[in-house]
Amino acid sequence: MNLGANISIAGGVFNIFEKAKNITANAIQIFTKSNNRWFSKPYSTKEIEEFNRLRRESQPFAVFSHDAYLINLCSPNPETEKKSIDAFMDEIKRCDQLNLPYRVMHPGSHLRKGEKWSLDKIVENFNFISNKNPDSKVKILLETTAGQGTNLGYKFEHLKYILNGVERKDKFGVCVDTCHIFSAGYDISTESTYEKTINEFDEIIGLEKLKVFHLNDSKHLLGSRKDRHQHIGKGEIGLEAFRYLLNDNRFSDIPMVLETPKDDVKNMDVENLKVLRSLRL
Repeated sequence: MNLGANISIAGGVFNIFEKAKNITANAIQIFTKSNNRWFSKPYSTKEIEEFNRLRRESQPFAVFSHDAYLINLCSPNPETEKKSIDAFMDEIKRCDQLNLPYRVMHPGSHLRKGEKWSLDKIVENFNFISNKNPDSKVKILLETTAGQGTNLGYKFEHLKYILNGVERKDKFGVCVDTCHIFSAGYDISTESTYEKTINEFDEIIGLEKLKVFHLNDSKHLLGSRKDRHQHIGKGEIGLEAFRYLLNDNRFSDIPMVLETPKDDVKNMDVENLKVLRSLRL
């Protein structure tokens, strides 16, 4: 299976393949630049060439990106909205330069402007961005969220609304985060509730739109609307949900990456990947 983790690009984006080998990952999620800054310096030609060389020389990896946390395409503040659009397009360029197929992004926060207004604003900005980048190859994946604060995306219906509204439907898909959906109220902790949630996703959005999983346990209870990740099997979701997911043949080819807490002393990505692989039947 394509199991891996979010990997830092510190020291150069081309270093991610060696880092992935060191933690036994064969799926990689990266931030294409600093995740808490609007802009970073462009990649040099040398960086891109080295990335492509090492990618060719390494074992096959599923590599994709996650957008910076500052971006909010439904911000009611015009200045923040413009910065978000510009930063989003910069990251699209970076993904295309590295030939990354997917870019995961949180739909946005409505900041008390209202969900309907904000969903329409996201669709409007997505259509603007798509028209400005007609030749981009990257597919944008809307990530399910826990619904913390005024975050959109905690209902499958939110994602469906956006997917139905965008003009370039072939350029959009979904990333499911296990912690987020559980915290949003979608139970996956038992076999029956797991099937119910997956079937609900299929009925509302369609499994063909699901391109990536984030595998995270939850520090908080079902429906808590709190976004706090925990190590696999150490949280409120429990091991069985991940056993169901890892043995679900519908998802055998879909990249699955950890976003569990890091530890400077003990490499928890290695430990969590061991746990996940032990669940395979």
